[in-house]
Amino acid sequence: MPDRIVDHYERHAHAFDRDRTHGFVERSWIERFVMPLPRGGAILDLGCGGGEPIARHLVDHGFAMTGIDSSATMIELARKRFPRHRWLQIDMRRLAIADRFEGVIAWSSLFHLEHDDQEAMIARIATWLKPGGRLLFNSGPKRDTVTGDYCGEPVYHASLDPAEYRAAFLKAGLVEMAHVAEDPGCGGATVWLARKV
Repeated sequence: MPDRIVDHYERHAHAFDRDRTHGFVERSWIERFVMPLPRGGAILDLGCGGGEPIARHLVDHGFAMTGIDSSATMIELARKRFPRHRWLQIDMRRLAIADRFEGVIAWSSLFHLEHDDQEAMIARIATWLKPGGRLLFNSGPKRDTVTGDYCGEPVYHASLDPAEYRAAFLKAGLVEMAHVAEDPGCGGATVWLARKV
């Protein structure tokens, strides 16, 4: 199932993009994430989609965006909307980049990976963060594998147990700053905010 996610989002790229323009429930978390970051700072968005609404908010606030997504259609949408920023079509598990960032976001993307891949990605994300840099992502509330539905097709989601995420942070040199399980102010998302030591 996780390897079908790429094809799923490519098939439904325009529908997903339209849906994302109609809500920004994660806005308060995005603002908390960037509040201490320097204006003009570099942010990496893993699973950026077409750049709506997260990248637009960050671009409008003066941040330099690098976004990656496995969907060619979504990356093309982001490139057209924000041509002065960098957009790469690639699976996050295969991303090799020398840059360092003030922040990394993996909103509604990390949880499409299997458990082991999520732990491995947290370790890799830590290497892309500058000291003091921040990581924001969402997950499920407990270790589980769930099949959701989008456009009438199954969509894979997986989450680690909170203790497993915390262990991955510790191993990667990250410190938990905030965690809210099933945040009612964020559409029920379970949210994590961490900082690199």
